[in-house]
Amino acid sequence: MIEYELAGNDLGEVRFAISPLNELVLSLRTLRDPGRFPLQLPWLRATGPSRAGLDLELLGALTNESLWTPDFLTPRPYTPLGRIDDELAALTGTPAGVVRADLAEIHPAMLPPVLRGRPDKVLDRVLAALRDYWEACFEPYWARMRTVLEADVVYRGRVTAQAGLAAMFAGIDPHVRLDDTVLRIRLRSDYSYRTSTAGRGLTLTPSLFSRRGSVPISPEEPPHIMYPARGLGTLWETETTTPPTALVGLIGRVRAQLLRLLETPTSSTELAVRLDVTPSAVNQHLRALRAAGLLISARHGRSILYRRSDLGDRVLRGA
Repeated sequence: MIEYELAGNDLGEVRFAISPLNELVLSLRTLRDPGRFPLQLPWLRATGPSRAGLDLELLGALTNESLWTPDFLTPRPYTPLGRIDDELAALTGTPAGVVRADLAEIHPAMLPPVLRGRPDKVLDRVLAALRDYWEACFEPYWARMRTVLEADVVYRGRVTAQAGLAAMFAGIDPHVRLDDTVLRIRLRSDYSYRTSTAGRGLTLTPSLFSRRGSVPISPEEPPHIMYPARGLGTLWETETTTPPTALVGLIGRVRAQLLRLLETPTSSTELAVRLDVTPSAVNQHLRALRAAGLLISARHGRSILYRRSDLGDRVLRGA
């Protein structure tokens, strides 16, 4: 059990962030044990040929049998607009002692040969391998991945505003619970510590590669929870379900499909992928639906996310 004490004004310092680096590193667990991540199998199959030229020995050594990863490779992000270039650059200054200690934490018996040597040289090799991995397996899919993560952040913000922090925490993972001002995260292992977020705040990061809430191994790390993002089940699917016939007759098939899909905030890029149409076509339909009052939109970072309005809900139910 990990416990974070949220004292006083820290309740107002709970923030959300999105980290491409966290996603990159956490995804290494799917390479080690793909059976635990069935929803990511389409991505694993699609990127199989691209992985052939990577340093898989080194990448594989960055996880262990418990699927832990070194804390220094998953630092707490501070913005929902994180960029992989900035995050990798920030790691170049990681102290040698931190690199050595974090690698030893996940391989306590003995470091794999590929991780042995001067910590600065090991760090250079690790960053180079992660850069190659990003370019081969993440960059082509990141826009789609990011859309799901951004939609999750918007949803959690709405839950917090409507029902409060306790309801929001309960919703991100059944193993996370807020009791008064103590946030408890139940782990599969016996590992435990208790620390205060005073002066440090708490960051929540949705992930496409987390099966349950996870936290840093060390209590010295800034308070940070990574949790499974909503909508992962639809990430690699295209939309095939037929919308209600009456609604199709009223507003057309594509607009009816859009209205049915937009129960949760989604970007035009993600909608275009799911409907297998061009983004420009989707944007034309979204503008028309919004002008009719069937959708509402909100900007989140560089994206505009759309969801059904109350009127849109009533129209869909009526159909």
